[in-house]
Amino acid sequence: MIIAVDFDGTIVEHRYPEIGKEIPFATETLRQLIQDRHQLILWSCREGQLLQDAVDWCHERGVDFYAINNDYPEETPESNNHFSRKLKVDMFIDDRNVGGLPDWGTIYRIIKEHKRYSDIMRERLMLIDEEPPKKKHWWQF
Repeated sequence: MIIAVDFDGTIVEHRYPEIGKEIPFATETLRQLIQDRHQLILWSCREGQLLQDAVDWCHERGVDFYAINNDYPEETPESNNHFSRKLKVDMFIDDRNVGGLPDWGTIYRIIKEHKRYSDIMRERLMLIDEEPPKKKHWWQF
């Protein structure tokens, strides 16, 4: 699967132009997705040195992207006569999604288990709604 991943607010907290603190489990999950053979594309509004700082920050944490703000590493406006800032990916991971950014554990389950967010939330609600087991009295086995 080809997955575009935003940086500010998704991998790290919003502190633009600085780099915020890592959102819990972001780089760990991204490394696992890479290990699972997904192609990750960093999709950021950052440019120039600010973009390079984000790429370097990720690299230092073991996250190396397939491409940066492009569909493939070698893509340039000259090499693609249909060049567009719109990526051709299977999924976007971005804090600006409708409903916000799920936690990274949920994101991983969506990708790994091929589930929809609503299915995972429904599963969680079913677990909450289940009646807890009744306590046995000391004389019951």
